[in-house]
Amino acid sequence: MRNPYDVLGVAKGASQADIKKAFRRLAKKLHPDANKSDPKAAARFSELNSAYEILGEEDKRKAFDRGEIDGEGKPRFQGFGGGFGPGAGPGRQQHPGFDSTIFESFGAAPGGGFRKTYSSREGQGTGSFEDVLSSLFGGRFGGAQGEAPFEEFESGGAPRGQNATASLTITLGEAVNGAKKRVLLPTGKNVEVSVPAGITDGQQIRLRGQGFSDPRGVAGDAIVTIKLAPHPDLRPDGDDLRAEISIPLDDAVLGGAARVPTLDGQVDLKIPAQTSGGRTFRLKGKGMPKKGGGAGDLLVSVRIELPEKPDAELEALARKLREQRKS
Repeated sequence: MRNPYDVLGVAKGASQADIKKAFRRLAKKLHPDANKSDPKAAARFSELNSAYEILGEEDKRKAFDRGEIDGEGKPRFQGFGGGFGPGAGPGRQQHPGFDSTIFESFGAAPGGGFRKTYSSREGQGTGSFEDVLSSLFGGRFGGAQGEAPFEEFESGGAPRGQNATASLTITLGEAVNGAKKRVLLPTGKNVEVSVPAGITDGQQIRLRGQGFSDPRGVAGDAIVTIKLAPHPDLRPDGDDLRAEISIPLDDAVLGGAARVPTLDGQVDLKIPAQTSGGRTFRLKGKGMPKKGGGAGDLLVSVRIELPEKPDAELEALARKLREQRKS
């Protein structure tokens, strides 16, 4: 992927507010719903979201600036150095907690698998080699969260390869309606994933037999974690959606109408007279689909927008109202 700063069109020293503003502007322009005739729109929108996932989070942004992760958020391989045997030398990075040589030993595991152990002068004397890799690369070589990175086999049991983990970013519309998406796995396979309608952020999809193969060729599974891309206008809140709109001062005082974004396109919202800033309107059935049928609501908060240029009559009226409130 391209440099996230280039994707968002911001300078490296841009503030978080500028980054968010650039994302919202480009998201509205590149959103697939607004470019249905452009087959490349989804790819550009996905690239935009990936860039914002890096730069929109301060910790990830700092890690990228330090060169610790790449433009996709994956750890950059720093090489083995320091205490990792004869290859160590000046300028090589040494992983914290290991300043001595790591020795590997290989032994047969019950059921035909194999096991690696290590020893060092610091930390635990023995452990799985996969644990060492996991400590070096933040669990990248392990299975899905909560699963052991390497399976122990009972005597007579069938050996099995490791699970592979990946993430897939989808739009809010794809989460609601379902979609067919392709994802590149750590194994090098590019596979199609059926995203079910109603899936939520953080849910996982298991692809049987698409993980790493063991020495006998038996593959583990691929665990794909769903990430919901930020929508430029809508924010999920359980079964509901939330949106914020700006209305001019005259509509707030006298009443009017405003265009409101929904999953099905924009709709008109009637603004009653004497609407205060922060007031929230509920649009029934315009939220997220519910598992038992039906849909949640869309909650629309109002923000009052003052004229861009000073208005003498408006200022005079404001002074009059202030005096009346004091009296």
